[in-house]
Amino acid sequence: MKTRDLVELETFDPATGDLNVVVETPKGTRNKYKFDEDKGQFVLHGMLPEGANFPFEFGFLPSTLGGDGDPLDVCVLLDEPTSVGCLLTARPIGVIEAKQKEKGAQACRNDRLITVATHAHVHGEVRTLKSLDPKIVDEMEHFFVSYNEMRGKVFTPIGRFGPKRALKLIKRGMRTFKEQSKSR
Repeated sequence: MKTRDLVELETFDPATGDLNVVVETPKGTRNKYKFDEDKGQFVLHGMLPEGANFPFEFGFLPSTLGGDGDPLDVCVLLDEPTSVGCLLTARPIGVIEAKQKEKGAQACRNDRLITVATHAHVHGEVRTLKSLDPKIVDEMEHFFVSYNEMRGKVFTPIGRFGPKRALKLIKRGMRTFKEQSKSR
């Protein structure tokens, strides 16, 4: 498989029914990586300040598009960090719906799906956002607000919802991806 094909993988793993997630930025790193579709490579997209790091695996769902024109963003709860480009499976437990605004641009939706990796031990029994320690979700929201602030953007959470809402957003993202693919 070519690296470029990552964005076109199936959204759901056909064998398990879990989500396929491509990790862009592993837990614990200060480096923010992003998959550059045109180059077919993961590129360094930025760096967090000293003392700050990504508190979870962060990546995207292949074959989806969100309100910002990129694949849907995914936070993955997993016991240990993986690596840039790692493909893992996860189940959705909820979503932080949010708007994001850059200077001089209109606000767009930039939701964060929250998932638990199939192989997670610590959060292995978590099935919904409500059964997750609320402090973890508070910290996720705070991370994205401060991360975007450092980049001159405003990230505004507008709601927290469970797995049904997350699946609805995923299916919408899959439809948008298919529509965009047809017009290419």
